[in-house]
Amino acid sequence: MRVGFRQGRFADASRPNWDDDGPRPIDWFAWYPAADSAIEAALPVAPWPQGWFEAGPAALDAPLGPNGTCPLVVYSHGTGCNGLQFEWLARELASRGFVAVAVNHHGNSNAEPYRAEGFLCSWERPRDMSLLIDHIATHPDFEGRINPDRIYAVGYSLGGVTATALLGAIMLRSPFEPGPNLGRGPREFPDLVDHLPRLMEKSQIFRDSWGRMSASYRDPRIKAALLLAPGRSVQGFSDESVAAISVPARIMVGGGDALLPSARWLHERLSGSTFDVVADEAGHYVFLPKSTALGRSADPACCVDPPSVDRGAIHRTVVAAALHLFEA
Repeated sequence: MRVGFRQGRFADASRPNWDDDGPRPIDWFAWYPAADSAIEAALPVAPWPQGWFEAGPAALDAPLGPNGTCPLVVYSHGTGCNGLQFEWLARELASRGFVAVAVNHHGNSNAEPYRAEGFLCSWERPRDMSLLIDHIATHPDFEGRINPDRIYAVGYSLGGVTATALLGAIMLRSPFEPGPNLGRGPREFPDLVDHLPRLMEKSQIFRDSWGRMSASYRDPRIKAALLLAPGRSVQGFSDESVAAISVPARIMVGGGDALLPSARWLHERLSGSTFDVVADEAGHYVFLPKSTALGRSADPACCVDPPSVDRGAIHRTVVAAALHLFEA
């Protein structure tokens, strides 16, 4: 089946951007089954601005294939990443009849300058995903073609936290609050915790968002979720809210990932989940796309796996797991 690709942007008028000079932007990227006449080619976009990762061909702006409605999969990226890094899984899903759509989360994506607010207020991300479902379902190119009974979520790292919130988990505490915490910040924003007092004092937009931390972001349209190396912030969810989730979920993580304990914590409380260690020595970044020589040279931490780890083989395992979960 041919794979099409298109991208777009919409805005959430109910939330301001972090500069408070307009609505919150939501950029999206969609892979989908295209018409048989579509011509696949290299896309003028890449999963990383520096060209660190490989990307397969797709038919830019091709019409959707003619065969009925499609299941929808929405994807939330990891801290400081971007939606295009879903490409390796999205193309495979699209070739099997799914519409697979990812977003860039404002202030927490490398597609724009990082913002401390975007890293601290991760609970804004589930709202992006629910609005994405609304937007795609009514978009002129997809309207009437999405099966409302087959909507699924995939999340990587902090995106796994996002997807868990969509299932109904309630965040009680941030890892960056004063007191015992899980670190000063991620590698993309190592002094993140130092920004919290300033923002709390000077930014009304930030205070408003902080006040939404413990709201429910459950979206009952999500029928299953694939959680890839879910981030440490899952341990900020209340045990009771996680235990109340009845939606099927599959958690996949590398045995060499520092976040393995967080993934186990979630699995132990999420009764409808299955758990897979994809490879004993696989690290956190094995769920990013296969890397180029440039990427391996520029950022070995993200792009170089241990000799025993075949990133492509793990990706094929994840594709099979996603299809099994979403087609069950």
